[in-house]
Amino acid sequence: MNGVPRVVSCGVVLVNSGRVFACRATGTVRWDLPKGVMDAGETPREAALREAWEESGLMLHASALHELGELAYLPGKRLHLFALHAAADAFDPARCVCRTFYEHRYTRRLVPEADAFAWKAVAERDQWGGKGLARVLGGLGWGALKALPVTLRIDVDTTPIPMPVSRLEGQG
Repeated sequence: MNGVPRVVSCGVVLVNSGRVFACRATGTVRWDLPKGVMDAGETPREAALREAWEESGLMLHASALHELGELAYLPGKRLHLFALHAAADAFDPARCVCRTFYEHRYTRRLVPEADAFAWKAVAERDQWGGKGLARVLGGLGWGALKALPVTLRIDVDTTPIPMPVSRLEGQG
């Protein structure tokens, strides 16, 4: 990469019946997976679990995640993904809440990284996701993902979030 450090973002692909759970990036039309960069000392699995909780409130269990490995994503950035096959009613996306904030470049107000959560059709990924994400999702073995054990219940942390007093940059 010509001396440019490679960034690895860790995340979770929650699947159900040809759909994937996605978070909408605040102020955009783009949807994405809950994902982000590892903190010092974290494993990719730990980072993926933390990011799922921070960006959506989903409380996933490490043992339920199936490792997909590290995949090409964007120039200078790769994704280390884990998969989970969730039952259709395992959780209600309307209960999800983002716990990480960034400073909006125009208003300078702190806003959550994600402002909406939904099950999105994988077949329509080009319409709701960016090119890199659409390519990654298109390259996954969906037959194998569908065959993963189904998680029947996923808890969502709905604890009220105090507004942060300092700027936190989103790095997903």
